[in-house]
Amino acid sequence: MHRFFSTSAGARRGVLVSAAMVLCTHLLQWTMAPPYVQAANAGRPNVVVILTDDQGWGDLSLHGNSNVSTPRIDALARAGAEFDRFYVCPVCAPTRAEFLTGRYHSRGGVHGVSTGEERLNVDERTIAEAFQAAGYATAGFGKWHNGTQPPYHPNSRGFAEFYGFCSGHWGQYFDPVLEHNGAIVRGEGFIIDDLTNHALTFIEANQDRPFFCYLPYNTPHSPFQVPDRFYDKFQDAPISLRNRDAKKENVIQTRAALAMCENIDWNVERVLRKLDELQLADNTIVVYFTDNGPNTWRFNGDMKGRKGSTDEGGVRVPCFIRWPGHIAPGLKIPQISGAIDLLPTLTDLAGVSRVGDKPLDGVSLKPLLTSQKKDWPQRMIFSHWRGRVSVRTDQYRLGRKGGLFDMHADPGQRHDIAAQQPKLTAELTAAVADWKTEVGAGVRRENRPFTVGYQPSFATHLAARDGVPLGNVRRSARAPNCSYFTNWSSTDDKMTWDVNVLAEGDYEAVVYYTCSKEDIGSTIELRLGENRLQIKIEQPHDPPLVGADDDRADRGGESYVKAFRPLPLGTFHLSKGRGLLTLQALKTAGKQVMDVRLITLKRLK
Repeated sequence: MHRFFSTSAGARRGVLVSAAMVLCTHLLQWTMAPPYVQAANAGRPNVVVILTDDQGWGDLSLHGNSNVSTPRIDALARAGAEFDRFYVCPVCAPTRAEFLTGRYHSRGGVHGVSTGEERLNVDERTIAEAFQAAGYATAGFGKWHNGTQPPYHPNSRGFAEFYGFCSGHWGQYFDPVLEHNGAIVRGEGFIIDDLTNHALTFIEANQDRPFFCYLPYNTPHSPFQVPDRFYDKFQDAPISLRNRDAKKENVIQTRAALAMCENIDWNVERVLRKLDELQLADNTIVVYFTDNGPNTWRFNGDMKGRKGSTDEGGVRVPCFIRWPGHIAPGLKIPQISGAIDLLPTLTDLAGVSRVGDKPLDGVSLKPLLTSQKKDWPQRMIFSHWRGRVSVRTDQYRLGRKGGLFDMHADPGQRHDIAAQQPKLTAELTAAVADWKTEVGAGVRRENRPFTVGYQPSFATHLAARDGVPLGNVRRSARAPNCSYFTNWSSTDDKMTWDVNVLAEGDYEAVVYYTCSKEDIGSTIELRLGENRLQIKIEQPHDPPLVGADDDRADRGGESYVKAFRPLPLGTFHLSKGRGLLTLQALKTAGKQVMDVRLITLKRLK
């Protein structure tokens, strides 16, 4: 039985984690490519993609931020190409969907960041599927954020190996509860160091065959936790460069975020050093980019907006691509580009055929990277979030409220020139209207249940994030992603999950719970249709909340976490079809029945 492990608050700060342990069976899986596959792929480049979370354009010393030092990332940029105007989405999950598919996120059903809205439609084909079909070893280590239950899970989307978490954010960064190919495990040390350890093991195991390694880090996203060795220099340091609206800036959060950026820089060096040690650097394409603007008000090159905004500061981010001998060092590309371009670009550079036939929104940037460009066509890139749309050309941005800005003359978007440019304003306004109609940008929700039983080897994880609290039940925090259900005090209270059972069979049900000694004795029922499981809560489990002692700044509306224990409920037979999975108390014995983090349903063979 898998367990959620507790974390001693503060115990892992500053600990440098040794190389992560990987099961021998997975090492064999990574390395045992058929000889004909290895021969067919001889000479094909490896690909490493590093994606950071909530790191803004201004969070690098390369971009003039004297508050922070990121020499390894800066060197990576100088060793290859830097896209000077590279655009992503205002928030996390949509950017990831656009990278994975080369298509605007609304086309793939990604309309939010939690409660199922972050899921990428199963008929979308991913960049990992393309490289996997070409014989590459594929793996992802970090924050997925495009669906938890198979077939939305990364292992169902082209990644043979996955280690990390599927949610939008995580509540604890030291010794965190993570998952490895669907199984709940405990991480070791600081999460970014741990993810990197697993990536290094994967790279070394596959040094003799082509590999596609995706490293979607989850920092500097809050909670603001980072080892002492990176935070100490910032703890009392002055912040000389500030956000353009300095009154909005929380300097304590800025210090923590920049310390996290320096930790990222150190881990990037570890990846690059491993490629050098294995003599793989010359045959490896390395991509570095971020998923949206900064998550707090801090220096961002005088750009307007931050994370969540469709203005320049919310969607313009760093992007660097290095491939020695193929991409000239120091190349700076002024033409606009974006996350939608990475799938066609990387498959083109690697000579890999795309999987799927849906029309792409992105284009291959190979001509710009290899100096083969002739007349690069003018284009528009659209930025969208919650029905708010902005459009960018090489020179202009039409804001979501209709203002027009000359981004060459006015990069801070301070002067609306719509009245002086009525024709261009009308053209861009019409383009936005057409785009909204075509890609369904106004659609916020779809009637998609959570899938159960897609793959017998996987236990389907139905987190509190994906459920609906009813009655007195509430989430442990405003943000659903890493929350749990609490305040369950009455037989009228419920938690429900809209599910679709994909395969008939016997299912083992487990609930992850905590319950104080004073509250034991309640009887609970899990039901789906006519199928019911009942059990009396007889064992107390009341661990403390963790995270506060590791936080460097206020984490806002995110939940603290605790060690939930698995409680087997039994086995029941489920038929195919859609229904409402309901957890309810038949009898209460104390002030609260229990807290609930997760339900798992595993189809038995």
